[in-house]
Amino acid sequence: MARCLFCVEEMKAVLTWRSLLLKKEAMTICERCEGKLKKLAGEACSICSRELDKNYRIEDLCLDCVRWEKDKKWSGYLSINISLFHYNEFLKDMIAKYKYRGDYALAEAFVPFLKDKLKDMDFDLVTFIPLSNERLMERGFNQAQALTDLLGLNTVELLTRLHTEKQSKKSREERISLPQVFQVTKPDLLKQKSILIVDDIYTTGSTLRHAAKALKTAGATEVSSITLAR
Repeated sequence: MARCLFCVEEMKAVLTWRSLLLKKEAMTICERCEGKLKKLAGEACSICSRELDKNYRIEDLCLDCVRWEKDKKWSGYLSINISLFHYNEFLKDMIAKYKYRGDYALAEAFVPFLKDKLKDMDFDLVTFIPLSNERLMERGFNQAQALTDLLGLNTVELLTRLHTEKQSKKSREERISLPQVFQVTKPDLLKQKSILIVDDIYTTGSTLRHAAKALKTAGATEVSSITLAR
């Protein structure tokens, strides 16, 4: 009998007409754990996917994205980020187990959710947020690349990353004011192409906007992203 990838409890397969007709992929986490994943729902920011609050918005943008777009250094680089879940305590623990403790198999739990979103997105090339060589040696794998591999996406490594202090140790202001940490490796592939970036978490948007800026400056026409959590 299959076991939940997160809590390791045994799972009973439940067959329904819907699962049979849609050829639903086998469950990798139990219903209880899946129920703790809080999907983003309702009206969302048209750039970053944040759920919109009447006190924290201007038209169809959250105030974070309003600030980014008002800044001429950052305006227009990231077209849209699609995120799946709220970064609640359960998902935080789940991603930590996957990302920092090397539980690579946990990535399989996110594949059906990502596939559902990807079918509505248009792009020419797929890439992922790279790790510095030092961080890659420390973790043993790139968590964003692992997601693309499990999704069966043909990716192109378009960026390299300079080694810096861990983002999780930086304040919001420090993340926003970081110097450019990405370099484009294959600018000849970018001309007149729309690029999709895969990453795990959208926090302030700084990492994805730095990557998007590097790609668009090198010739890409549009850059979007998909992330597990917002």
